[in-house]
Order: sequence, then structure tokens, then C-alpha cells
Amino acid sequence: MGVLGATGGRPLLAVCSGFAVGFFGGLIGLGGAEFRLPILVAVFGYGLRRAVVLNLVVSFVTVVAAAGVRLGLSRALSFPSDTLAIVSAMIGGGMIGAYLGSAWVARLPDVGLRRMVRGLLFLIGVLLLVESGLAWQASGLPLGLSGRVAFGLVAGGLIGAVSTLLGVAGGELIIPTLVFAFGADVKAAGTLSLLISIPTLVIGLWRHHANRTLGLRDDLGTLVVPMAVGSIAGAVAGASLIGYVSGPALKALLGAIIIASALKLFEAKRRGADR
Repeated sequence: MGVLGATGGRPLLAVCSGFAVGFFGGLIGLGGAEFRLPILVAVFGYGLRRAVVLNLVVSFVTVVAAAGVRLGLSRALSFPSDTLAIVSAMIGGGMIGAYLGSAWVARLPDVGLRRMVRGLLFLIGVLLLVESGLAWQASGLPLGLSGRVAFGLVAGGLIGAVSTLLGVAGGELIIPTLVFAFGADVKAAGTLSLLISIPTLVIGLWRHHANRTLGLRDDLGTLVVPMAVGSIAGAVAGASLIGYVSGPALKALLGAIIIASALKLFEAKRRGADR
């Protein structure tokens, strides 16, 4: 364990860090796992493999809480006309990707995979920053319903595979996909992202349970429960403020956070020990 992780104040630290991560996740529409993973490794001293499992558990709780709050505010959001078909396709693809992802992704060299995903996150972050400064709303790909559904299925599958590998909900990839490929408003995309992420997280948790790597007994009282409580409170607080944040500002914030997340996530991945 890290220095802070070994002290008696560990549960309080877990609550505070969980709240901070949950707040930004609830505001933007992310589970916050991309920010939580570096904290689990650098602050609490977990090895990367264990951090990914714990991250997945807390992310699931946070995503469900944030989704509930944001759905309650959904009347103020603008959803694409074919939202149900697109969301269903991305959920289906995400579940398939989460199930099969570990098989084919594991064959890729670690360095090459990290560079690929890191580059993708940087590209998405830059695109969102650029769009936030323009008076332009992406109209989505010029495809018919069947084409959009097919694209959603493939995109969901790829995102699900990456999400399973990193132990994240995938919102940092789902939201830009909904914005750029389907023309969704960024606030609506944040809510839809949470709904799409839940089944993928369930598959990931099920796979860890089946592989007997989910054991939470040693960390339940000192980390999982306190961090989950803090994350829920933060997610509710963040999600409750979406009506007070402008779309362009939210896009700029999301773009900056995605770029920072790529740096922190892969720095943690390089430094973490696999225990």
C-alpha cells in the first residue's frame, strides 16, 4: 500500500476522492473510472490489476447513481429521433465487445495498445476543444437508420473491448461518438453514455467473478464502501448541475479532461505493479 493508503485515515480519503471523481463524472456523464484508476494506483498503492477490479466495482455504483439523477432531468435534454435504435445497438455491441474483448485485445503488444488508445483519446479531446469554440453542432454521419445502427453496433463493440481492458465505463469514448457520429447534444450524450455503460460494466463484473478475481472482502470496508458512498454523493451533486452548465463549456471541459485522463491513465499503467 502507498503511504496514504496505509494510514487510519484511508476510509476518509476514499470518501473524499470518491466524491471529487463522482462529481465530475456526474456532471459530464462519465463513471469517473479514468480519473479513479490513477488515484487507486498512486495514492492507495494498489497494483494495476487489482486497481482495475476495484475501479470497475466503484464505477458501476457511480454510473447507476448518476444515470438515475440525469434521467430525472431528461425533459430538458434534446435527444436524436433515432435514439432508441442507436442506444440499443451500442449496448449490444458494448456487451459483445466486453465479453470478447479480453481474448483479442490480449494478443496486442501492451505498448502498441497503450499508444493506440492514448492517441485516440487525444484526438477526441482535441476535436471537442475545437468544437467548443465554434458555433457549429455536429449533424452526425450522413447514414440512414440501418447505417447508423450498424455503426453504433461496431463502435459499441470496440468501446466495450477497450473498457473491459482498462476497467472503465467507456464514457470518454461513448460521448464523443454520440456527439460526432450521431449529432447528439453533449448533455444528452452524457446521459445516454451512462445508460450504455451499465450493461458493459455488468459484463465486466461478471467476467471477473467467473475468473475469481472479484474478491472484495479485504477492501470492502476500508475502500470500496467509503469510495462508493463518496462517488454516489458526488455523482448526484454533479448530475444535478447539468442544467446550469453551457454546452460549449461542457465540451471544452470534457476535451481537457479526456486529454489529462490519457496522460494520467497511461502514466499509472506504466508505474503500477501487477499484483
